[in-house]
Order: sequence, then structure tokens, then C-alpha cells
Amino acid sequence: MDGFWIERVLAAESWIESYVVDAASIAVPRKRRRAKTDRIDGETLIRTLMAYKRGEPRVCSMVKVPSLEAEDRLRISRERKALVAERIAHNNRIKGLLFNQGIRAYEPMCRDRRKRLEELRTGDGRPLSHHLKAQIVRELDRLELLLGQIKAVEAERDALIAEEKPDQTAPMTALLALKGIGAEFAAILYAEGLFRQFGNRRQIAAYAGLAPSPWQSGTINQEQGVSKAGNPRLRTTMIQLAWLWLRHQPDSALTRWFHVRIDKGALRSKKVAIVALARKLLVALWKYVHHGIVIEGAIVKAA
Repeated sequence: MDGFWIERVLAAESWIESYVVDAASIAVPRKRRRAKTDRIDGETLIRTLMAYKRGEPRVCSMVKVPSLEAEDRLRISRERKALVAERIAHNNRIKGLLFNQGIRAYEPMCRDRRKRLEELRTGDGRPLSHHLKAQIVRELDRLELLLGQIKAVEAERDALIAEEKPDQTAPMTALLALKGIGAEFAAILYAEGLFRQFGNRRQIAAYAGLAPSPWQSGTINQEQGVSKAGNPRLRTTMIQLAWLWLRHQPDSALTRWFHVRIDKGALRSKKVAIVALARKLLVALWKYVHHGIVIEGAIVKAA
């Protein structure tokens, strides 16, 4: 809950060596009921840090603290997502209030919503009651406020992208050049993951929670699916983008790979296959943004 400001304060002191530990990466006893106190947790952290400093592999994972600029850039896409969720809630609430009165043909998102509200009649032919109409008007006030805030956030996002436009190799500009990727997807992909430096494809797949989780013990050898241990916003965006990729990039190598696996029955269903495609697409976009490797068969938008 404290974010990274404490680490930045400690890092500013030259005599302090600071680490941010991924708490979920520390091994704990697997007993059904185990003792847990602050003292036990502190001793576990000290032993883990000592093992890490000795060079023991996989004893824990350390979090790479983002820069202030990268952390601030995250707020645009995350705030827009929260505002859109609130907009949907108010839109559905207005529809629910009217549906209860037998009114179905009203769209709060239309520009003439105020005028249409005055013309509405209930299922039994009555005008809207005074208090119901007042409640809907207040909901419309909130809805219009949210619409204005969403436009302001999108304007900030577009201005951030416009700063990169002169440089065609800039990350978000390069992403926008691919057909099927718009301003919102480009901003989320870069801000949530592609701004980081990864050593290989496994690291970026694990960061998004799209890495496989095998279970092997003796004669047991089964796949548990993706780990879901990484950034949930990046993972959700990649799965959405994978579906759009099939539609807008039908001749790309990744789309052909997807259809071949589905036709041969190599993967159980389209849901399993689309997650595999999302992992491959994320790795391909990472190579495209950081190493300039163009995705085979991908369509580039006209300048």
C-alpha cells in the first residue's frame, strides 16, 4: 500500500543497500495450519536475504522499481479504465430504473438523452413520476461528468503519443503502426510492460502471467495452465488483442499458427489456443519494439 517511495528514500542514502522483495516468491511451509507472526516473517525475510546475497538461485524474486516517469505514465490508462467502469455502472443503473417501469428503448449514451427523457412514457402510458425523473436526472449529471473526464484523460494519452510522433522508432508510435492496435492498446502495452527491460522471452511471458505452469512428479506430467502470477492488466489486454489480431491480421504467421493448431486439434479449445497466441504475440511485440524485428506477415498501416 505504501508504493515505492520508501525504497526511493532509502536508495538516496549512499550507505543503505535497499531491496524490494516479491513476497509471494518466498517459500513457506505447506502445512494446513502454520504459525504466522511478524517475528516469524521477519526471520524468514532475513534468512531469505542472506541466501540471496550468497548467490543462491531462485530463493526469491526481487522487484525492479520503475522510474518516476514510468510510474506516472501508468496512471493514464488505469484512470481511464476506472472511469469507464463507473460510466458503465451509471448507464446500467439508468436502464434498470426505466426497465422497472416498462421502458426499454432509451439509451443514456445518446446525445439527445435529456430531450428523450422528457418524452418517455411508462409501460401503462404514464409520464415518469417526479422522484424517479429527478433520480435519473442526477444519474445523467454523473454520467456526463464521467464522459467529460474520460475525454480529458484520452486527450492526455493522445498528447503523450503525439510527443513521440516525430520518432517513428518510438515504442508507442511503432505499436500504432500495426493494424489492429489503437491508441488505448498501445498506451496500455507500453506503460504496463513493454517499457521494462527483459532478458528473454520467458521473462516477459512470466511478467504478464502467461507463462505455463507444469506439474511433474514421478509418472505425473500435466499442464496446469498459465500461472496468472504477473500483471493482470497486461494479461487481460493481451488476450483481448489476440482476438483482434485474428480479425485484423489474417495473413500473419501468428494467425496461421493459431488456425493450424485449431484444425489439427493440438489444443483443446479456442480459449486455450487464444491464451497461447497472446503469449506468442506479446513476445513478438516485445521483439518488435525493442529489437526492430517485424512480425512475419503483419500488416502495417499507411503513414
